Amino acid sequence: MSETFHTISHQAHRDLIIAAYRHRDFTQDEAEDAARLCDLATSHGIRTHNGIKALHLDEHFGSKAGGCVPGAVIEEIPTKFAASKIWNAHRKLGQSTAFKAMDEAIRLADQYGIGQVSVDNAFHYLWGGGYVMEAAKRGYIAYTNCTAALAEVVPYGGKFPTLGTNPHSWGFPTTDALGFPIVIDWATSTIAMGRVQQLKREGATLPPNAAIDAAGQPTTDPHAAVALLPFGAHKGYGLALINEIVAAFIGGSLPTQRCRPAPAGAKTAPCFYFQVIHPDALSAGAFATGKNQSENVKAVIADILGHGNESCMLPGEPEARAAARTKAAGGLQFTTAEIAELNIIAEECHLAPLQALWA
Repeated sequence: MSETFHTISHQAHRDLIIAAYRHRDFTQDEAEDAARLCDLATSHGIRTHNGIKALHLDEHFGSKAGGCVPGAVIEEIPTKFAASKIWNAHRKLGQSTAFKAMDEAIRLADQYGIGQVSVDNAFHYLWGGGYVMEAAKRGYIAYTNCTAALAEVVPYGGKFPTLGTNPHSWGFPTTDALGFPIVIDWATSTIAMGRVQQLKREGATLPPNAAIDAAGQPTTDPHAAVALLPFGAHKGYGLALINEIVAAFIGGSLPTQRCRPAPAGAKTAPCFYFQVIHPDALSAGAFATGKNQSENVKAVIADILGHGNESCMLPGEPEARAAARTKAAGGLQFTTAEIAELNIIAEECHLAPLQALWA
């Protein structure tokens, strides 16, 4: 189905997102972090994790539901490991926590070659690819995973959702070699729940074998979808399980209680994990034919995409193309339906409706 996109200025979008978060009592810094991530996602074509999705999450599971606490202060938990940090986010806004955690992991990697930050009592940080992409643009190898806000995914062979969509995100500093960072970012479900919401909004159907209805039967109707299926059967299931187990080691509790009403004493918040590697910490120095590290990376990628594979796409390439389109358009691209949703947010904040620069 073809779509018409309208261009909204970065500043108008930023002002709206900041106003929406300030209207919900978040601090100015938190609102700016939220707007930064929303701009990144929209600029790079990640429509499933834009401002609409961010505020939808806050509406249903965040500041209005007690899952996120505006102005919360991160607590650092003592650890004997110099290259590691452990944080209790106290349900601070996920975007603010994630940007701070990635910056801290980079600082540790500069000092120790590798750095990691684990975060307990978090609130969903939305697009993990944005954080690793920013780190990769700064010259680092970066990874993050998280437990999603809700258990919405059925284990392979099961009938009841007990896993989150649980994304994994990797970023590699390949801008010098390719012109853009390689970003491998995926939910472990066949599609993200944000995609279900987007297709519902756009009046489209789901791909086959992506979701089930209330009777546990596969459905392509986004209105009937109540749970998601893992991608790649047992493989996606295993990857989703990794996040739940990592979170369990951090302090996460039962997936089926996450972001839901739970018994007294139960923990209901997601967990995050961040890791950054300085490329110099990996180099053995013995690159073939006198290449340096960057040249060797470029040669390896060229070999992978050679031999008749020249038309294959690299992860991160669609995002780079979307960013180029955003730059050429002079602003962020939204559909008519998305602008209508954003203008509901504007009305809530007593702002004038967004005005498209052009379609």
